[in-house]
Amino acid sequence: MSTRTNHVARPALDDLSKAIIEQLQEDGRRPYATIGKAVGLSEAAVRQRVQRLTETGVMQIVAVTDPLQVGFSRQAMIGVKTDGDLEHLADTLAALPEVDYVVITAGGFDVLAEVVCEDDDHLLEVLNSKIRTIPGVRATETFVYLRLRKQLYNWGTR
Repeated sequence: MSTRTNHVARPALDDLSKAIIEQLQEDGRRPYATIGKAVGLSEAAVRQRVQRLTETGVMQIVAVTDPLQVGFSRQAMIGVKTDGDLEHLADTLAALPEVDYVVITAGGFDVLAEVVCEDDDHLLEVLNSKIRTIPGVRATETFVYLRLRKQLYNWGTR
């Protein structure tokens, strides 16, 4: 699980770091030597920059799966309204294993949380036994995904 906050100062990205990120977005398994040739750095320099970028939370290198292919047939976005502390609610939701995305919002909902569940029974359990029992949760609205049309992580740095 990963959380990302705006409270942590992020290092400024120079053009070389951005180029490295773009190389890894194309292929997260691309060798550092190959990246180095593409961006004009040594393999060791690329390795150091990648380590710094991951340690500071600027990027993650992960395997992105298709939930349907790995046994999770139900995804949903859940809008949550609360009377309590927004950050506490967001942190509590982020700690749930079924939740893969949490954002504090302005508008009709205080927090949006995306869940990945095995089936509708699992989704009901998450809603009824986990999310709606969090202190301060006033209301939820669930947007069940019928079909995923686009999900990209290669939007770049420029």
